[in-house]
Amino acid sequence: MANSAENSAGYVKTQTLRVVEESEPLELACGKTLGPIDVAYETYGKPDATGDNVVLICHALSGNAHVAGLNSPNDRKPGWWDNMVGPGKGIDTNKYFVICSNFLGGCSGTTGPSSTNPKTGKPYGLDFPIITVADMVRVQKLLLDKLGVKKLLVVIGGSIGGMQVLQWTILYPDFVRSALPIATTSHLSAQSIAFDAVGRNAILADPDFADGLYHETGQPARGLGIARMIGHITYLSEESMREKFGRKLRPARAGLRTAEDYNYDFASEFAVETYLDHQGQSFVERFDADSYLYITKASDYFDLAKDYGSLNEAFANVKSRFLVVSLSSDWLFTPEQSREIVDALAANRKDVSYCNITSPYGHDAFLLEVDALGQFICCFLKATYDPFNRKPCSCYAQRGRKSPLLEQPHRTRVDYDLIESLIEPNSSVLDIGCGQGDLLANLLRDKNIKGEGIELDQELVLDCVCRGIPVIQQDVSQGLDYYGDKSFDYVILSQTVQTLKNPQDVFLEMLRIGKKVIVSFPNFAHWKSRLQMGLLGKAPVTGSLPFEWYNSPNLHFFTLKDFDRFCDKLGVKIEKKIALSGTKLSPIRFAPNLLAEQAVYVTSRELAFDQQSI
Repeated sequence: MANSAENSAGYVKTQTLRVVEESEPLELACGKTLGPIDVAYETYGKPDATGDNVVLICHALSGNAHVAGLNSPNDRKPGWWDNMVGPGKGIDTNKYFVICSNFLGGCSGTTGPSSTNPKTGKPYGLDFPIITVADMVRVQKLLLDKLGVKKLLVVIGGSIGGMQVLQWTILYPDFVRSALPIATTSHLSAQSIAFDAVGRNAILADPDFADGLYHETGQPARGLGIARMIGHITYLSEESMREKFGRKLRPARAGLRTAEDYNYDFASEFAVETYLDHQGQSFVERFDADSYLYITKASDYFDLAKDYGSLNEAFANVKSRFLVVSLSSDWLFTPEQSREIVDALAANRKDVSYCNITSPYGHDAFLLEVDALGQFICCFLKATYDPFNRKPCSCYAQRGRKSPLLEQPHRTRVDYDLIESLIEPNSSVLDIGCGQGDLLANLLRDKNIKGEGIELDQELVLDCVCRGIPVIQQDVSQGLDYYGDKSFDYVILSQTVQTLKNPQDVFLEMLRIGKKVIVSFPNFAHWKSRLQMGLLGKAPVTGSLPFEWYNSPNLHFFTLKDFDRFCDKLGVKIEKKIALSGTKLSPIRFAPNLLAEQAVYVTSRELAFDQQSI
């Protein structure tokens, strides 16, 4: 495979491999058997000497094996994820050996309802057995076995592709080193099933459907076009449709009224109508109606909680590292649905990171948000494949940012130094508001801890992912219910408690999930603050409180004495109380409420107190 241009995957040939013979058919989840089964696939890059660099990409409903590059010089456009796969891109084909196959039931070379039924010599049509996402994954595994792949560095996919990713980690826990499900769900909502049902009914009601045996007479174009139009609406967001179309009319054409006038008939005249007409027509030209029926039904049946008893049980035995990505404006597979996956993985104490990428493009953003998503993929792959390589990811150079990997974890705050000294080696640590992961990186290096972080800022989450630190993007005020009681040796909240809207609720949750809770905060009773307030009559601005009143993130202004009373009220044991001044690590013992700029507390609480009324 040669590159046709810089950063292009070049020309690639779609290959087909028989993975199941007719004489030994594959038993499907529905109880029926299927054989033979052929799989269409493409590969990019080269496997390394150990076979550790294999990336499997799982496509969505309308995708295929042609993920990047061109099949021939006459191609009008490259593969469906060409902006993500290629030399120097998010999935760098100079580093990784990439495989993408058309899944079972598809219509782009892999056996599906439009394939020839060996018993009749004609297309299967509706004689094709009902398939599931698990069946798709089992067939992919047979392909990889035939290709000699012994393990996967990562399996990546969005939408229905993301369902396959989750299924891969459950069915083959020892085969998959890491997983990157994007804009997906563990089960479809009733609303999503309803949209699928309407699309299928449009196809089934088309007179040209002919009970699925339309292949000689022409497929049900009207029904399939309507199904695509319905589905495409769910891929967009209200914001993106408003910005792209609004209430604009189509451009004026010869013999028709101008774009400013209504036609007063039922022909498509709004820009959004003609756009959907185009989407429906172009889909009919490249897709098969029977495949649409079978694939949407497979996605409807996908329900990990039902299959395994609960979502927590579904992920109980997975061994992969996870990066779960959702998209803020996706209302088909919502961020809340991704969080259900993340919460179940976190409850099982799996290595999971999560980011909700801000985007106006709805579900389609996993194809359109090239920069943001590409950076996360690039960092996650690098941290998994070569965790000890200190060279920065290419995505950092592209963004003009300094990679956190350029330096050893550095010490920028005196409370970090003190907190690190309080942590026992080989402990489990949750750092809430972990920033770019400096404290966790120090602890991983110096104390061999098992560390996890929670951070709200998307850029800082990316920094943690690049460092290989598991991090969940979340406002901690939303709760930590997914963590079990006393599931961490230490829970840390450094220089953040004063910014929380509900510090009591957060503090109690930390005490529930942590055997010990370490809190650091600035002391608003420091003498410099008192002096500015008392003599100058102004809100204090100091080295530890470098904010004006109008741009301060601080919501609560409290002192060491206030926190002492707070702990006493909640029945919290203060195991250590260390008052600090400036950058000096030595504690202040005389008049700490006056002389200390900040304090570090080590606290604990027995679960027996958790149910008491406060």
